[in-house]
Amino acid sequence: MTASPGQDPAAHDEAHDPGLGGRLNWLRAAVLGANDGVLSTAGLVVGVAGANATSSQLLTAGLAGLLAGSLSMAAGEYVSVSTQRDTEQAALAKERLELRHTPEAELAELAGLYEAKGLDPELAHQVAVQLTAHDALAAHAEVELGIDPDELTNPWHAAWASFAAFTVGAMLPLLAIVLPPPAHRIWITVVAVLAALVFTGWKSARLGDADPRRAVLRNVVGGGIAMGVTYAVGTILGASTA
Repeated sequence: MTASPGQDPAAHDEAHDPGLGGRLNWLRAAVLGANDGVLSTAGLVVGVAGANATSSQLLTAGLAGLLAGSLSMAAGEYVSVSTQRDTEQAALAKERLELRHTPEAELAELAGLYEAKGLDPELAHQVAVQLTAHDALAAHAEVELGIDPDELTNPWHAAWASFAAFTVGAMLPLLAIVLPPPAHRIWITVVAVLAALVFTGWKSARLGDADPRRAVLRNVVGGGIAMGVTYAVGTILGASTA
């Protein structure tokens, strides 16, 4: 099918790309992972800087936070996606069993699902018959379960993506706090982190077709509060232990 007049052909092709949804989900997860890396590491290093830590102490604390955060994100994502994949595989195994032993009932069920979507009974039956003949499992999995048997989630991909995204995000506040002279490192870090939060908030909103202004505002206000609180706590603790 050709694009209609005035329609962007690239956008038309994009809408029919079967892997687009999966790629958008991974990109969204990467943006959110980077956002977590920026925010959590910024809170950590700004708090430590508030306690008048040296550059070497800030580097040690930042690297420890980066490693702990990235490993935690990777492990959590691996466990979460593994559980999801196990659930999907169990559902597909059950569907295969039903198709093997009760194909007529499954055909009627599929036709009923299409009829519930608005097709008339005769057309719904024809669609069900044709899709079942082409790939019965894929037809039932898509309509009944919302699963594509050929594109199950991969826990290792999720783990590595989360690890990499968090690490990249965490590097920004870490470098911003360590590299500048001590007299300027706080405000440089705050500016760099807020700029990064503007970008990640805008990007995540665009990926979800949401209003970027609200997402950016939430991100910036949340990040500003986090850094302010941790800096105040670090300053108080630094003064009390001096």
